[in-house]
Amino acid sequence: MNKTNQINQINQFRPSLPSRVSRAWLALACLVLGAMSSAISWAEPGNNTPSTRPFQVGEQLTYEISWMNITAGTAVMAVSGAGTDGDRPLVKLITTAQSRPAITTFFPVDNRVESIVDPATLLPEHLTFKRREGKKKEDIEYTFHQTEGTVTVVKGGTIETLAMPPGTQDVISCLYYARSELSLQPGSSLTLNVHHDKKNRKVNVRVEEIEIVSGPWGEVETARVLVVMPFQGLFLNQGNIRVWFTNDDRRIPVRMKAKVIIGSIVADLVSGLQASSPTQ
Repeated sequence: MNKTNQINQINQFRPSLPSRVSRAWLALACLVLGAMSSAISWAEPGNNTPSTRPFQVGEQLTYEISWMNITAGTAVMAVSGAGTDGDRPLVKLITTAQSRPAITTFFPVDNRVESIVDPATLLPEHLTFKRREGKKKEDIEYTFHQTEGTVTVVKGGTIETLAMPPGTQDVISCLYYARSELSLQPGSSLTLNVHHDKKNRKVNVRVEEIEIVSGPWGEVETARVLVVMPFQGLFLNQGNIRVWFTNDDRRIPVRMKAKVIIGSIVADLVSGLQASSPTQ
């Protein structure tokens, strides 16, 4: 499809696209980051033996985001060290999402989300979301006080401290935790508490099937995982997201798919999947 046809197809749904499609696309990019973190390997200072979690600082994955066969944008996910808090090392999960020219012409998007987590507990400490969508500019911060069972939210110049259950995750760390703790055997499931948009929610994760997925990196065996995201503010209605993880110790998400009111948002990995090490 050439650029002119893409723009014509976009303009056909232009009144609803910014609120219904662009937000869902960005939410999917955020989901990619949380899920991707299970493909990372982390070694704690003072310990010469790597953690059993498959986490590695320096991992970077690039996804192409499409809607109705239109390339809408690109998401780049990276993991970096975040220094220490006393003796505790911290890790930062970063995602950036940008619209492609055909979308930018009428609704530019340039978003950045960062989540700082404790790799020992996989619990979030701080989340920031710098949202740039069209003419809208909004920064949101969440600070998680796990011991006290509260979360402080800073949004639009207003500060609120709200109650949350022990062990609560954010919208990124929840998938980081699930990918580390969930068995990829079909039928395996997990339920966790997530704080999003000033509300505490339960997120259900379930492994559906083992499938072969093809991409620019070839064919890989994957586990198809269903994530039920009951966030009104994320996808505008309750809905499901499916993530295809490589069925190995890397657990790299190679594809994500979320249905929206018109069609589906799809994220395909285009860079970052390396060949598996030969079995000894």
